Amino acid sequence: MSITARLRDSVKLPGGAALISGSALERRGDGSRRALLRHEGELEVHELDELFAGERVPAAVFPLPWPGWRHGGQSVSPGGEFAVFAGQRAVRAVARDGTTLWEYPHACWGHPSGHPHTGDAQEVCAGWEHGSCLVSDDGRLVWAHVASVSAAQNRREHWVVLDAWDGGELARLPLPHSETSGSCQLSHPDGAHIGLSIGMGQDGVLLHWARRDGAELGSWDVNQDLDRILADVHPGHPGFLTVEHGGSDLRLHALDGSVLARREPEQGEDEDPPCWDHDCGFVDADTVLASTLDCADDPADGRHWLLDARTLEIRGSVDYPGGPVDGYARPLGDGSWLTYDDADGTLNRWSVAGA
Repeated sequence: MSITARLRDSVKLPGGAALISGSALERRGDGSRRALLRHEGELEVHELDELFAGERVPAAVFPLPWPGWRHGGQSVSPGGEFAVFAGQRAVRAVARDGTTLWEYPHACWGHPSGHPHTGDAQEVCAGWEHGSCLVSDDGRLVWAHVASVSAAQNRREHWVVLDAWDGGELARLPLPHSETSGSCQLSHPDGAHIGLSIGMGQDGVLLHWARRDGAELGSWDVNQDLDRILADVHPGHPGFLTVEHGGSDLRLHALDGSVLARREPEQGEDEDPPCWDHDCGFVDADTVLASTLDCADDPADGRHWLLDARTLEIRGSVDYPGGPVDGYARPLGDGSWLTYDDADGTLNRWSVAGA
């Protein structure tokens, strides 16, 4: 069965591919989405709805604290007063005029562990391994995944909670089994829980959830050695979606990690076993969008699929007017999803026809 998509909005947006895969699309607690785009040494912040409405002037612009460092991600306060950047050797909060509000130094993510530095704050060391950061929905906290070095010069990793006002450390969680290549964080719409997905390359993925109540930091590892990537959080109830590292299945979880539903991809005409791509998520409270592009023998044979958000039953493949869309999709949780056309630099927003 095919389900027809309707094109709702389009905008020419150089660099907009970063909104489909990566940390450039930030969701706030009220459900709104912001585009965080790096361009010529600056971070441009655009409200997504305003961008599609034709507003090309950024809502805020922040100078990048380390222009030579292109990893680690960033997060912006709810009101857009400051941005926080995950650097190679520090987490830094920056005002719109470029003033450093605070800095939380940590060990270098570069290799080898404990290597010397020149003293140049802009020095970029070998390696692209990185942590991540996230400003809480109320703007009071910053969650950061950082590195430290043991007495034996071995790298250790921690998940820390910082005061967004001055960068002071409020809580710390050791991550003893982590060997990070990169990480990302997602806030749950309940405003209390934060998820941390840690990619370790060929060694797999770790997945943690945490909640801070007062001075207490409660956390739990829901990965259970199952090698699952945190894909998205449900927009309406305390649950989340994961995809197996190799794409063998999707799973819907309760917040404690228990599995509520599971779905393997359908076998198509290709001889190779099908697999789900890593980019998937909730179109709305009732619908999941996932794709099977990476395992298709011909990219034109890849598909976007809509699934029931409660059971993960496959409803059908997406039929786009004008022909197949061979890139990934980013669901927005509000009944729509994004795709990006690399050929002409167009960001498109879609919904189900008739919805």
